[in-house]
Amino acid sequence: MKITIFGIGHVGLVQGVVLAEVGHEVMCFDSNQYKVENIKNGIMPFYEVGLEFLMKKNYDIGRLSFTIDVEYAVNYGVVQLVAVNTPLTESGFVDVQQIFSVARVIAKYMSQYKLILVKSTVPVGTVDKVGDFICKQLKLRGNDLSFDVVSNPEFLTEGSAIFNCMYPERVILGVNDCNNNYVIDLLYELYGPFNFKKNVMIFMDTNSAELTKYAANCMLATKISFINEIANLAEIFGADIEKVRQGIASDSRIGNFFIAPGCGYGGSCFSKDIQSLIFHSVQFGYVPRLLKVVEQINDYQKYKLLVLIQNYFGLDLRDRVFALWGLSFKPGTDDVSFASSRVLIESLWKAGAKIKAYDPQAMNVMRAIYGERDDLCFFKTKESVLHNADALIICTEWDDFIQPDFNMIKSMLKNPVIFDGRNLYDPEYLCSCGFVYYGIGRGMSCIHL
Repeated sequence: MKITIFGIGHVGLVQGVVLAEVGHEVMCFDSNQYKVENIKNGIMPFYEVGLEFLMKKNYDIGRLSFTIDVEYAVNYGVVQLVAVNTPLTESGFVDVQQIFSVARVIAKYMSQYKLILVKSTVPVGTVDKVGDFICKQLKLRGNDLSFDVVSNPEFLTEGSAIFNCMYPERVILGVNDCNNNYVIDLLYELYGPFNFKKNVMIFMDTNSAELTKYAANCMLATKISFINEIANLAEIFGADIEKVRQGIASDSRIGNFFIAPGCGYGGSCFSKDIQSLIFHSVQFGYVPRLLKVVEQINDYQKYKLLVLIQNYFGLDLRDRVFALWGLSFKPGTDDVSFASSRVLIESLWKAGAKIKAYDPQAMNVMRAIYGERDDLCFFKTKESVLHNADALIICTEWDDFIQPDFNMIKSMLKNPVIFDGRNLYDPEYLCSCGFVYYGIGRGMSCIHL
């Protein structure tokens, strides 16, 4: 099957590579010529585990191609997969301008039937509006070509996006006319290669499909904020949240996923989707109170490490230098969108501190955001940031940080103090080694006296 993908960001490029990997012929379009040429030359626009290898493999054998010629792109595939950016404005409104720009060019250049799949996260009702828009554009052309628009939201997890795409737990398909056998047959041809163990394709109406995407991310964010709220209670009561987590996770109704306490969630999805759903719900006269609290808890949690640091060193952090491990919002990616590390860094600057930072993937991204500064230095190894630092701070749970040489850490730090925003270490062990250790919700046992 020939497929055209609009947008080669995280969703579009990963989806395109995986669809090519299972045998489809995929043409990826993007208006950014520099970006397209870089990808053709093997330079990835972002880091994702396994992406570069599969991209090069399928590009070299001819199943995956790239173009900046929009007319050629439209006429290439019967399936037109829309994966362009839908940024959030400051007010919480989702800007779907790029979605309708793609719809306009499809209507302008299509010469035969097209099945249009909207993978971008969009407010409920957008897909139906896209269909109406294309219909009007075709009428202006004096054209009665047929087409269908389907909501097909993505559920990729950065850091494991290739795996998620190759082995999806579900493929949500919003189709208002499920009796349209031609559309259903095309969708099974498209996603059939992913049905080898079970039928992962779930059909529903377009509005339900669009809301499913928001509901999934809001549910996961709610679980994170819930466990962080309990972690804060654990500190008050002198309990250890990791023991509490073990206790509640043993209940099969709760499980162990997304109940890891820490310094707040980040990334380009959770906060954006919660804020968007709140905004658009209010437009319909309903205030989703729970979702507002979920975001408030997360905003508070991103300052948790700063509070612990200032409780120990004092409010004035001038002449203090901190070693920071982890910049990306999670391991396995170079994405720093809404990352806790950014909130912490900017807060430490305001208090007068300097930061020496290390991250396996995200340092170039962070350098592009902040530029060259005397109060933020990047180092090539996790060990080199420790020298003469007043304390070690951990914001991201990269595998490389899980079993460090604690004797080395202690010998290099000015003070044997660790502020662990991801609860990587055993407080009792570190205290026995002479460290002052602060985790998230670790009770009174986490401080060496």
